[in-house]
Amino acid sequence: MKKTILIVAMASILYSCQQNTASTESAAAETSAEALATTYGADFAPGEDIIAADQLLKALAGKDSVETTVQAVINESCQAKGCWMDVKLGNSETMKVTFKDYGFFLPVEDLTGREVIFRGTAKREMISVEDQRHFAKDAGKSEEEIALITEPREEFRFVADGVKLKQ
Repeated sequence: MKKTILIVAMASILYSCQQNTASTESAAAETSAEALATTYGADFAPGEDIIAADQLLKALAGKDSVETTVQAVINESCQAKGCWMDVKLGNSETMKVTFKDYGFFLPVEDLTGREVIFRGTAKREMISVEDQRHFAKDAGKSEEEIALITEPREEFRFVADGVKLKQ
């Protein structure tokens, strides 16, 4: 009888240890995935509500603005202060992402091709010639390229309150 109780006790201890190991491994995997991203601005936990950049246009259809979390690839970033980035929208269009109240900046290294997740508000907006030229100068464009900007243009804009830059 003592052997049976001992065997049952050992089996349940081993079984419970195996469950703890599995949940610990799962938590470690989540932690390491999170560690592969650097957060700038407000921290947020990306969840199921993340939309791909190419789906943002559909989310904005018929609306002035939309609050959302977007996953995208950086097309270009500010080389002067790290105060904006352009992300690919899936077609030939890009969207300028700025940071709420200039409360944070990204690294000024070339971030082209890096994956990013950001949370905030997307909207359609008219951009003045002056602002377009300012952004072109920040991007390191030549004086000739900057001089070619002569008309205001409508574009998609996003004001992010938090950014996760993937490694």
